[in-house]
Amino acid sequence: MPLKSSYSDHLKKTDQRLIALLSDRISLLAASEQPSLDEQLADVAPLLAQAGIPESVWAGVLNSCHATLIPKYTTNHVSPRQITIIGGCGRMGRFFKEQLSLVGNNVSVLEPEDWDYADQLLNQAELVLISVPIEHTVDVIKRAAKYLAPNTALCDITSIKAQPTQAMLEHHSGPVMGLHPMFGPNIKSFLGQKVVVCPGRNDDSFQWLLDLIKSQGGELIVSTPEEHDQMMVIVQATQHFCRFSLGVFLTQARIDIEQSLTMSTPNYRQEIDIVKRLFSQNPHLCVDIMLATEERCDAISFLADTYSHLAKLVAMKDRDALIQEFEKTQSFFEKKINSFIQPLNTIAIQRDFQAKLHTNISI
Repeated sequence: MPLKSSYSDHLKKTDQRLIALLSDRISLLAASEQPSLDEQLADVAPLLAQAGIPESVWAGVLNSCHATLIPKYTTNHVSPRQITIIGGCGRMGRFFKEQLSLVGNNVSVLEPEDWDYADQLLNQAELVLISVPIEHTVDVIKRAAKYLAPNTALCDITSIKAQPTQAMLEHHSGPVMGLHPMFGPNIKSFLGQKVVVCPGRNDDSFQWLLDLIKSQGGELIVSTPEEHDQMMVIVQATQHFCRFSLGVFLTQARIDIEQSLTMSTPNYRQEIDIVKRLFSQNPHLCVDIMLATEERCDAISFLADTYSHLAKLVAMKDRDALIQEFEKTQSFFEKKINSFIQPLNTIAIQRDFQAKLHTNISI
């Protein structure tokens, strides 16, 4: 019994010190310009690794500290906007409907069975947001554009940007912008999340939407549609394929995942968590992300050829050739991203591969 009491006292004192430190941290954030989440994680990545603390845990602490500083979005003296989300009953569509409704906007939804009411739902809308599967996006843009008023702001949130943005510019004479939320639909707000912004036409018409995302702690990354799509080949499509392949392998090999986790490294646990989240998503969405463009299919084919080549070297037990491949790749990483990479920290790597910023809009 005394041991339990002593343990409890130590835990309470530790919590008290932790709360005091968090209070200091929030005060420091409030008194200075806040660095990005990536920068804050990169700075302490070696310490986290040494302490055995997953980056996801520390990211949660950083986001929570940031959340305390976000002013509550107020609708005082702001007229509610009329918004229609095409595909608003899908998971991502529901997320945007919730966020836009929470700040007082009137949000309607247009689903496939609602096109008889398209004139009513689209013509009077100040913003029309398209949230439909990739393969239907361009067709929906063409169909919706017939009902839009000249001043209606038209925006899509598809994971490819060149084709949808071009279609919106061609078929609608009013404001156009492409967005790509770099997260799944299971989150509760934009806090700590990245959204890629592809300006199209009359950017000022979307400033209120960008301000809303920023006010909730979201990070806006401005890019041309072409830059975005080029980066997504690596950032999204090939990564989906890698994890898709690993999941299929583990299934076919009938690996006991629970047992493997009992003796796993932090990296393995993190990878299994990512694979698990991938396979919790809609299979159509996952496959469409990989098949969205010829560039993505070509890159995945190239990646598969690389796997095959390396597997043959392993099968032949060609140690020298494998070391040569390792050293060649090691040299590439040292030259390209040596100033960004930190031990056990992939976030800095992703930041280096992000598109360059090209914009004249205020974000």
